[in-house]
Amino acid sequence: MTYAKLGRSGAVVSAIGLGCLGFGDPGRGTHSWTLREEEASSLLRHAVELGINFFDTANVYSAGHSEEILGAAVAQYCRRDEVVIATKVHGEMGPGPNGWGLSRKHILWQVEQSLRRLGTDYIDLYQVHRWDAVTPLEETLETLDLLVRDGKVRYLGASSMRTWQFAKALFLQEQHGWAPFVTMQDHYNLLYREEEREMYPFCADRGVGALPYSPLARGRLARPWGGRTVRQDLDLQGQELYRGNEEVDRSITDAVGNVAEGLGATRAQVALAWVLANPVVTAPVVGATDAYQLDDTLKALDIQLTEEEFGKLEEFYRPRPVAGF
Repeated sequence: MTYAKLGRSGAVVSAIGLGCLGFGDPGRGTHSWTLREEEASSLLRHAVELGINFFDTANVYSAGHSEEILGAAVAQYCRRDEVVIATKVHGEMGPGPNGWGLSRKHILWQVEQSLRRLGTDYIDLYQVHRWDAVTPLEETLETLDLLVRDGKVRYLGASSMRTWQFAKALFLQEQHGWAPFVTMQDHYNLLYREEEREMYPFCADRGVGALPYSPLARGRLARPWGGRTVRQDLDLQGQELYRGNEEVDRSITDAVGNVAEGLGATRAQVALAWVLANPVVTAPVVGATDAYQLDDTLKALDIQLTEEEFGKLEEFYRPRPVAGF
């Protein structure tokens, strides 16, 4: 395993993070393909044994059950100080107008709930899951700063927003002396590269580390075009993200297969190696549902793509509508 600084912070994380969206009782959330606690716990143990120390979840994943599973596994398989736990706030966690968003009321309620579910007294990376156009941005940022000052949160991160929105937040944090966002978790892979236009150059300028989600395009880059899985059939969000660009996506997917064959590697390894090669990326957040997938993707750390291979992988990309917000 190799490690990297968490954006411009002093914390160190594994170069690949394990995403925990797929953990939780299928009956407790909106994803019927998630792993139950025993299977998820076993996978988390394997991740720790591989040297992964960065785990990303959210309060909305399986209605909080993902956080519970992660917290129990950390307590069982490693010391709390050995790992970096990231979770998120914004999504709907209760009825009524105060049950979601980035208001002071909602954040202070949800940080306590996340701490309880994770079984810890602090969160390493607390991320705003989406932009809140209703709550004053100053209220959100001041509240997040308070959490850092109180020791409940170590670092702050953002996710899935426009570059101008992220810039406004960072500049307000700097102006007021509030704890800054050190990471941006965004949608980025060979099939979706729109972040290269504005967000990634801005992150590079500000020293913000990118934590791309869906680096394998919800598994589409890990198998031949047309291959299906249970998750892909049931993942409505994933279907929406990649709808309407099938001809280009097929060409890119085929190119991944050709490069992988030439290297004697898997498609997932090649697609992930391409993401890892971007200097703005701190650690892509990879989802896995079995130990084999985890073992396979970690081998991407050993792949150094050539200029010719980059050319083949990037040849067919065409601009596409912004997605993931």
